[in-house]
Amino acid sequence: MQKFLDAVEMSYQNYDEKLSMIQRATTISSEELFHANRELTKEAQRQKKILASLELAMESLNSNLSSEDQFGSGAKKEFDVEKLAQHISKLAAQVSEITEEKNILLKDLETQNDSLNNYVQMVSHDLKSPIRNVNALLSWIHDDNQNSLTDESKENIELASSNLVKMDNLINGILEHATIGTSMESRMNVDINLLLKEIESYVPLQENMTLEYGNDFPVIHIEKHLIEQIFAYLITNAIAATKHLKRGIITIKFEDDNQFWKFSVIDNGKGIPVRHQTSIFEMFKKLENNDSAAGVGLALAKKIVRLYQGSIELVSEENMGANFSFTLKKDSNGTTKP
Repeated sequence: MQKFLDAVEMSYQNYDEKLSMIQRATTISSEELFHANRELTKEAQRQKKILASLELAMESLNSNLSSEDQFGSGAKKEFDVEKLAQHISKLAAQVSEITEEKNILLKDLETQNDSLNNYVQMVSHDLKSPIRNVNALLSWIHDDNQNSLTDESKENIELASSNLVKMDNLINGILEHATIGTSMESRMNVDINLLLKEIESYVPLQENMTLEYGNDFPVIHIEKHLIEQIFAYLITNAIAATKHLKRGIITIKFEDDNQFWKFSVIDNGKGIPVRHQTSIFEMFKKLENNDSAAGVGLALAKKIVRLYQGSIELVSEENMGANFSFTLKKDSNGTTKP
């Protein structure tokens, strides 16, 4: 038994350090992606302004040439063609420089993300293997010695096994957060009405709960597993918030405008204090000490909506329920824009 306990202790060496490194790397990656996306958006806006200036210049040139053709040389306005050509050349050079900077930034970001993902997967494997091995050993010891083990020993084994499962879930959450969005090539038309029915079939709804939604939800072009994750996280949170009520009501709503799809998941549960309403979107933040939850669900939902240039918000008061709403950007065709 002592050899076994020594093996358990050895398997946990440097675990806190490794887990902390993964958490820090994942958080940095998420923030880098967000800020890089903002910088790219700014660069795109600058390019649009430059192109608009070019178009105005060309329109001005065409207008002056048309004036000369229609009314003769006497009606020709004073127009410095050489100066205009120099200005256009300068604007074109700026566009080229901005495009080159954007390409360098994208390439650098892609390289960093590849390195980060490889690192996270490698360290996650180093963490997960001994955890599962130790859990299996605990199970064998319990089964082989259950008649000779004291009640206290059995409780300690169960507690150790529970903590191992908790750590395994935590590592899974970190790995998913780090790698989500790395592949965005599985888009399809998703009928949200059908998707909600599918989610309703597997989320842990209890007899005292009602999940309400209409049949007017849209069909959007998106990665199905990502939009499904958002709804599943929010509905599961609403279930946890209403399980203590005689009648818990969870309502899903949809709004449409020219630029965004907007969805809301509303519950009549215990609500969320104002002091926690920002932090719950961060990694590993939980309102309750629930061993089955890793505390990454809302952080994942936030990262997913950012991939589609959307946002996620919370409106809640303590003991007054909660309203989680999120938006997804449309493209020019009314589909979802990654």
